[in-house]
Amino acid sequence: MDFQLSDDQRALRSGMRDLLGAVFDRDRMRAAVERGGGVDRGLWRELGAAGFFALRLPEEAGGVGLGLPEAVLLFEEAGRALLPGPLVATHLAAGLVKGAAEGEAVVTAAEGGGRPVADLGGADAVLVAGAEVLTGEGLEAFVAGAVPVRSMDPLTPLHRVEGCSAGAGASEAYPGALRCEGALLTAAEQLGSATRTTEMAVQHAGSREQFGSLIGSFQAVKHLCADVLARTEPARSAVYAAAVTGDPVEIAAAKLLADEAAVRNARDCLQIHGGMGFTWEADVHLHLKRAWLRAARWLTAAEAEEILAADLGPVRPLYGGSAALG
Repeated sequence: MDFQLSDDQRALRSGMRDLLGAVFDRDRMRAAVERGGGVDRGLWRELGAAGFFALRLPEEAGGVGLGLPEAVLLFEEAGRALLPGPLVATHLAAGLVKGAAEGEAVVTAAEGGGRPVADLGGADAVLVAGAEVLTGEGLEAFVAGAVPVRSMDPLTPLHRVEGCSAGAGASEAYPGALRCEGALLTAAEQLGSATRTTEMAVQHAGSREQFGSLIGSFQAVKHLCADVLARTEPARSAVYAAAVTGDPVEIAAAKLLADEAAVRNARDCLQIHGGMGFTWEADVHLHLKRAWLRAARWLTAAEAEEILAADLGPVRPLYGGSAALG
């Protein structure tokens, strides 16, 4: 079986990278940081017109008719570009919430468990853990009970809502399958960020001079660059494989590896950049903060580890009886 990307998949990924380079380059990203994040409706409609949200809807329903493997490629590019907004929730809501597929509606997710809700202020609907979509009066009541909290990521405003109970305007739409898909797409974003910080680390190591030599010639820096790549590629294999199988256990493994790669790669990239990596003008800290935030979304490390442990089956003793002990 051939697991290499097809020509169409490579073209899809390349096209999304070109689009994001045009509509969300570094200047626009920095402008979004300065205004405190939030959803850019114009950008959202651009993504909708490109089929980002309707990618997996059937063609007869106005979608593109592709699958999870293709969606993973697009979300990988979104993570690489630090694209803000509730991308995963809106993608999952395509076909469930009017306007989500076209980018006319912004949909966020409330996962429960005390986790804050991202981009609630500009949302037209909320996916709520427990099989609900809140719109209309239900959404208004939900937002009224929300309290803004400080976000570590300047591009992602957060609100905390005590209890995620439904009210008027709620409908079923958040089964366990959506949670698995949300975790996988978030893992793809983490993979994109890990890939980008790998590139940034290697580029800086190959251009920065210290003590008359490129810092990339120093063994300690070489090891850091090797480490970021050694984390990124296994995570890539896990994410791509989980996209093909859709297996919840493989998705848990993919999320675990992608979270580790995104967070630790950003930290190592920051270390390679030295003092300038800590400055507001450098982009490294934005990748680290977003990686921390994503690691707590949809499926945490502890939850993923529990899924993987449960899949191992019951624990059996190593020895059959006292005679085996000698």
